[in-house]
Amino acid sequence: MKKEGLDFLNLRYKPHGRDLVCLFKISPNKMSVEKAANTVALESSVGTWTKVARQKDAGKLKAKVFSIKNNYVKIAYPEELFEKDNVPNMLSSIAGNIFGMKAVRAIRLEDVSFPTAILKSFNGPRYGIEGIRKFMKVKNRPLIGTIIKPKLGLNAEQHSQSAYESWRGGCDIVKDDENLASQKFNEFEKRVVKTLEMADKAESETGEKKAYLVNVTAETKEMIKRAQFVEKQGGKYMMIDILTAGWAAMQTLREANFKLAIHAHRAMHAAFDRNPEHGIDMLVVADFARLIGVDTLHIGTGIGKLEGDVKDIEELQEEIEKMKVEETKKRLEQRWQNIKPVMGVSSGGLHPGHVPFLMKHLGRDLVIQAGGGIHGHPFGTEAGAIAMRQAVDATMKKISLNEYARTHVELEKALELWGK
Repeated sequence: MKKEGLDFLNLRYKPHGRDLVCLFKISPNKMSVEKAANTVALESSVGTWTKVARQKDAGKLKAKVFSIKNNYVKIAYPEELFEKDNVPNMLSSIAGNIFGMKAVRAIRLEDVSFPTAILKSFNGPRYGIEGIRKFMKVKNRPLIGTIIKPKLGLNAEQHSQSAYESWRGGCDIVKDDENLASQKFNEFEKRVVKTLEMADKAESETGEKKAYLVNVTAETKEMIKRAQFVEKQGGKYMMIDILTAGWAAMQTLREANFKLAIHAHRAMHAAFDRNPEHGIDMLVVADFARLIGVDTLHIGTGIGKLEGDVKDIEELQEEIEKMKVEETKKRLEQRWQNIKPVMGVSSGGLHPGHVPFLMKHLGRDLVIQAGGGIHGHPFGTEAGAIAMRQAVDATMKKISLNEYARTHVELEKALELWGK
């Protein structure tokens, strides 16, 4: 029996494979959690603030609040509410007007679980973890990456030389910074040509595969042209700032069906997820990015220069790598069907001394990416990359960094400068 005025509350309802389920953390504003949750379900599905004509006709598609535990609320949405293969449509509903409602003092979208029909309408990652390892020919150690630093101000020749030194020292991956596009001091086409030439040179000299993550982020049509250019030049990888470019642009890029792997940078994510009481959890951003089809995704560090607790980073790494098969207090079940897992990229204030911590907490299916922690080495960029590779090798061999540094001068100097 429903309580009066709570038509979207149904605590007996059991969600099934045709429901999109959301987990919200709701702080009500001068009302009960039940009433606030009902208002969220109403606003994000078929309801409005007053009775309207034909309300009963749409009633069969209303969302249902089926679980309330303290201020954690689960809401099930019939899949018919959403257009398949349309992320903006989904987010306009479950993460739209609800954030500005007077009924809530704060609200946070903690997690989302997709129905099978919606999963099947998306491609997911072209490569995922196994595919990235296969074309990089790195079987079980973490991949090592760097971001060219300084992030802005270098010309194309300086940029490509820094990349070459990074690859020579042992980096697998070099990427553009998120705010490097096609500025006058470093134009896109010239940078791509010169840097990919250096990737080929480093490959021939080291016998290892090297990848350049080219930032193609721009207006959507221009972004597609840039991706075409990278592919024509023989590139393996492209990068998109998924939140500043937007979900629709990201879908367009993935569904253009390039053979390039896609790296997702999460610039601007903290505007959504830093406040633990309000906004959107990074897990949700990661799930939508996986759904659309990125191959690698920034997940933070839990130890470097950026905000983020290591428990949150561990959870995010596990989430984007594996199928969610058990429901816990704060997580929803998600069986990903044919959608491949994404490789996490740990980045933000890292140096060789952080490697054991990262591998302990985040595992080996990871890209460890250091910018200043490579280019700031006392002996220069190549030595910085060597030191990072030495730190990974030592950790893989279960040798302490201090011990390994006794016979590896690059690691020794890195530890002297930055510590452990």
